[in-house]
Amino acid sequence: MSTYAVVNPATGETMKEYPDISDADLRAAIERADEASRTWSSSSTVAERAELVGKVGELHKERSRELAEIIVREMGKPIEQAVGEVDFAGDIYGFYADNAEDLMADEPVKGFAGEGTAVIRRGPFGVLLGIMPWNFPYYQVARFAGPNLVIGNPILLKHAAQCPESAEAIARIFSDAGAPEGVYENIYATHDQVDEVIADPRVHGVSVTGSERAGAAVAEAAGRNLKKVVLELGGSDPFILLGTDDVDGAAQAAAEARLDNTGQSCNAAKRFIVVDELYDDFVDKLKEKMGASKTGDPTAEDTALGPLSSASAADQLEDQLKRAVDNGAEVVIGGGRDGNYIEPTILTGIKPGDEASQEEFFGPVAQVYKVGSEQEAVDLANQTPFGLGSYVMSTDPEQAERVANQIEAGMVYINLVLADSPELPFGGYKRSGFGRELGTLGADEFVNKKLIRSA
Repeated sequence: MSTYAVVNPATGETMKEYPDISDADLRAAIERADEASRTWSSSSTVAERAELVGKVGELHKERSRELAEIIVREMGKPIEQAVGEVDFAGDIYGFYADNAEDLMADEPVKGFAGEGTAVIRRGPFGVLLGIMPWNFPYYQVARFAGPNLVIGNPILLKHAAQCPESAEAIARIFSDAGAPEGVYENIYATHDQVDEVIADPRVHGVSVTGSERAGAAVAEAAGRNLKKVVLELGGSDPFILLGTDDVDGAAQAAAEARLDNTGQSCNAAKRFIVVDELYDDFVDKLKEKMGASKTGDPTAEDTALGPLSSASAADQLEDQLKRAVDNGAEVVIGGGRDGNYIEPTILTGIKPGDEASQEEFFGPVAQVYKVGSEQEAVDLANQTPFGLGSYVMSTDPEQAERVANQIEAGMVYINLVLADSPELPFGGYKRSGFGRELGTLGADEFVNKKLIRSA
């Protein structure tokens, strides 16, 4: 069986297989990217590269339904959410196209007091390898490819093994948009071949979105070869409820933050930390909201939750649930499995420091904790190896800011959820990785910041 295959998680049917790239073809792809780095990167203007990226974004939107249907069968995303993801990817390319000139503009050196001038000039970094995940097949590629192509960095894109069809569709978009040869190369590479790509001196950096284990392996290989790496890894984001005038609304926001993409989001709210006076009411409301979100056929317009992305993903989550219950957790609602579908599930009674509290549950499972004070909430929120996103709900603005400042995470959202936007930086802290994507910070990771000092 090929490494790359479309296996519909709703039915288990293997729909299409793609051959792994041969060593010879991989070498040719690297050579084309290297040639583009030495020609296109220096000969094209920022405006020309922005035009290309803008066209890529337009084609995503024009083909949104077709592209969405691909990932429904690849990883089970409900069709309405899949269309939304494609459109968001288009917005990301549009953001970088619209802001390319400003992002690449010379930056005067602050505090420089000598004669003449001193500026930081941003230029291409070189060929980059992108290793992308299955949970957001278009969005993840866009936030890597968009900024780096306006910078002038050719890309070798290795997508997840279960997303070969969407990878193929993205490559076709770049071709149809007029990308010169070597600017965007789709490679169906094996793990061993990825190590070879990282070691190749023509490749200058690596960006990985994936599991902690995958990130550690790639970072180790990049370190051996002195390559810069950006890692966006897992998360077990806290949702801290300290005060609200609307428990029903807070529970609705909590359910949306947990169940988006069938709970398979790195920055989804996963641990719900609630002050004791709101706890019982919140649990009841959350039970009502999550219980109303039914699993169903991901091709149906009204389906809120699809299957998990694969049998192995469902197996892993089922095992985590069993171990949590065996260790004393109580199932408030859900916990059942039908094929690759997992019921929306609420767990309570998990003790801080338990194995379940330290793991990332990648699916529609919410852990709810009761705390007696603001400080206890902060301490519990930080009691995890992860530090990606976080959510603070409070009616007291000073309290919300105070808590936000203490959360060990790369992102904090106050009184709102599902608020990602192309101009907002995305990235984590601790074992959730390092580096940033999106916004101006995302465009500043893989650039040569060259000092130009003139008399």
